[in-house]
Amino acid sequence: MKQLQEFSAAADFDVPVPYMQRVRAYYQALGYGAPYRWAHQLELPFAPLARRLAECRVGLVTTAAPYKPDAGDQGPGAPYNADAKFYSVYAIDSSDDHDLRISHVAIDRQHTRADDPGSWLPLQALRRATAAGLIGELGPRIYGAPTNRSQRRTSDVDAPAIVAACQADRVDAAVLVPNCPVCHQTVALVASQLEAAGIATVVMGCAKDIVEHVGVPRLLFSDFPLGNAAGRPHDRASQDFTLGLALRLLEAAPAPRTTVQSPLRWSSDPAWKLDYCNVDRLPADELARRRAEFDQGKASAKALRDDAG
Repeated sequence: MKQLQEFSAAADFDVPVPYMQRVRAYYQALGYGAPYRWAHQLELPFAPLARRLAECRVGLVTTAAPYKPDAGDQGPGAPYNADAKFYSVYAIDSSDDHDLRISHVAIDRQHTRADDPGSWLPLQALRRATAAGLIGELGPRIYGAPTNRSQRRTSDVDAPAIVAACQADRVDAAVLVPNCPVCHQTVALVASQLEAAGIATVVMGCAKDIVEHVGVPRLLFSDFPLGNAAGRPHDRASQDFTLGLALRLLEAAPAPRTTVQSPLRWSSDPAWKLDYCNVDRLPADELARRRAEFDQGKASAKALRDDAG
């Protein structure tokens, strides 16, 4: 008789980070009013792939921002930088190596330095997947989705612009990669409109609760700190494996709201999950500092939005 394998029990907190709960408590502790109401879609369109993935043109949607030389620190380990935000959809040549960064959003700065674009932008991994014959070809452009707290702006302006660009480029399917909590809502709303237009989508994300609450056809969930939805930094094998899971999900999902969790772990110690926006771990003076920092960021963002029209 075979001996049963012994398994050690996981810590109670070793579960996907509850970002919606954390963010709600965090902003209430900072002194802001009613909690943010996340989008929630009851009905979801679902577009199966029209052909084999190896014959498909696959587009890439990102919430990463083009680098602005005059907007302050946007490098590895940079603090949140509202001046680096963008407010309109962009579409740029996917054959170029663009400098797209994530200092403009609320990634997990305590546990990742954002020093490898491959961990938030699977452009190189998609190129390798194309060379390996996993997909037919990479779409001609990368599409940038602004991170708007305004669900109406995302649904009425940004998502239709991305759909139109993907249709113009004759994209069959799209990989969408968010970074911060609101980014995850943004790409979920964009994914629904792409699916309604007949373009199959898969979201590669780290905030499982947000994406599933909003609702998407396909989610590849990586239990990593925010800002690493495309794989571990400086780990090509991890990035290729993560994209490979997402591509298989594109083909295999039987219905909307299909989630697959990557088996990869960020660390042998899951304690990192306790830190993000956790008011129980923040003293009063730190909360006050963050309130002042957030107010300043909001003022900068408003000025940028006003300038952008």
